[in-house]
Amino acid sequence: MSFSAMGTLPTTQGKTIPDAWDYKGRPAERSKTGGWIAAAMILGGEVMERLTTLGIAVNLVTYLTGTMHLGNAVSANVVTNFLGTSFMLCLLGGFLADTFLGRYLNIAVFAAVQATGVTILTISTIIPSLHPPKCSEDHTAPCVQADSNQLTVLYLALYVTALGTGGLKSSVSGFGSDQFDDSDDEEKKGMIKFFDWFYFFVSIGSLAAVTALVYIQDNVGRIWGYGICACAIVFALVVFLLGTKKYRFKKPVGSPLTQIAEVVVAAWRKRHLQVPSDSSLLFDDDDGMLDESGKTKKQRLPHSEQFRFLDRAAIKDTENAGGITKKKKWYLTTLTDVEEVKQIVRMLPIWATTIMFWSIHAQMTTFSVSQATTMNCHIGSFEIPAASMTVFLIGTILLTVPFYDRFIAPVAKKVLKNPQGFTPLQRVGVGLVLSVISMVAAAVVELKRLRFAESHGFIDTPKAKMSLSVFWLVPQFFFVGSGEAFMYMGQLDFFLRECPKGMKTMSTGLFLSTLSLGFFFSSLLVTIVNKLTGPSQPWIADNLNRGRLHDFYWLLAILSAINVVIYLGCAKWYVYKEKRLAEQGIELEETDVATFHA
Repeated sequence: MSFSAMGTLPTTQGKTIPDAWDYKGRPAERSKTGGWIAAAMILGGEVMERLTTLGIAVNLVTYLTGTMHLGNAVSANVVTNFLGTSFMLCLLGGFLADTFLGRYLNIAVFAAVQATGVTILTISTIIPSLHPPKCSEDHTAPCVQADSNQLTVLYLALYVTALGTGGLKSSVSGFGSDQFDDSDDEEKKGMIKFFDWFYFFVSIGSLAAVTALVYIQDNVGRIWGYGICACAIVFALVVFLLGTKKYRFKKPVGSPLTQIAEVVVAAWRKRHLQVPSDSSLLFDDDDGMLDESGKTKKQRLPHSEQFRFLDRAAIKDTENAGGITKKKKWYLTTLTDVEEVKQIVRMLPIWATTIMFWSIHAQMTTFSVSQATTMNCHIGSFEIPAASMTVFLIGTILLTVPFYDRFIAPVAKKVLKNPQGFTPLQRVGVGLVLSVISMVAAAVVELKRLRFAESHGFIDTPKAKMSLSVFWLVPQFFFVGSGEAFMYMGQLDFFLRECPKGMKTMSTGLFLSTLSLGFFFSSLLVTIVNKLTGPSQPWIADNLNRGRLHDFYWLLAILSAINVVIYLGCAKWYVYKEKRLAEQGIELEETDVATFHA
């Protein structure tokens, strides 16, 4: 594919797109490229990615404990580290797409990487030497844990898969939206519908993963389950490549991470200089506000008094820099660049206080599944796979979103006198409160499960199924699911709305990094708790019936409650960008508003 023509601006007369090219590097023709056919072929990649990642993650803890014979705490950490790495690598994928590869190549390369990882995982389930022997049925000999070589192959498969997931996820939604021209009214409507369908199909992929795929893994075999995942990604990659001639391509514009680094480095290099009291003396550049087509790519932002140490990046140091008065990387940046970085810094307290929610969420794919394996999972003669209990999580999300739109939002609009209903920060707050309730419910149910195990003689038979119904676990899935609906939409609204126009790709990165850090924090917390409680009275025991998992849930509830209090303080302190600019007589540009509503 040639991008040589991208260096020059295409001429447009309505038949071509002003800032898009076809696969040969020619101006993209509106009638022959982009649109719903192209978007659908891209969307399939995200559906298969979701099917694969979630299909592995939700049932991985049972594979680690049942096949690899690892302990509950170790297994939970493997799952959360896998998911955390997947989301964290979205930042790397986004950086590569924005700076070097472009979104098309990013999707193609990392889909192949993910397929490779899942293939290795499938092969590891086929070759007997890559997993330990089965436990003896009479329990006369202890189960043999997976050795270092077996774990090395497993971790290789998981983290190659995580690398592919991160690169693929970082570019799919962006490349899909590239297929619509937001300067055309009809295509802008198509872009908004694309985001709606994007969320819908991702949910369909998730449902298929936690129902059909988990059932196949448990009842037909892991070989078939993981093999289907590998085939699904390969199929999605083939379909994606077949659409090459239909796609619209856009030139990589550089990563916002580079801009942040430039401002910080420039400010540090000029740390000895005094910031002028008159902001008009700071450097700004009208040329830097425009893209190659002459459109405004950045909104000029007024100078703010917060974080003045960053203003040094825009000081024109003519005495010591050889008369530099034009933008120079790593030494002189524009005032608008500085203000955009300041805006990201303002968002960090909100960003940090949303991490705890995803630590709570991590328990739904780890310890909640471990609890389900000890309980009665039957509906009549049909036995629900333990990992399929997460269907209540996803189902709750899908029900909460329309319930909010139909019933809660109209009431909130009248009571709060806000055309949106709840503001993004209020939605996030509701999600955090529901996460506290979920852990209280989980602790209470675990106490009931332990008492049932003790009274019915199941204390020393961890692999035996109790008659206690698994549906006692539904409340914790319900509260986390409804909390996620509020949290997900609130975070997405907040980051899309508040990220500066020149750093829009940063919004997805900030959002996904909270998921990643939430999973990593869960791993850290499990490790600390395991060391502090020791082998004699472990909270997270290999035999859950002899552990104190309810105390771990209480700990999470307390930490989450403290986090809610801190969040409320941060949310009260935060001023929305729209309000802050309006107070200074500046309105959001129409494209910003359109992006927010999309």
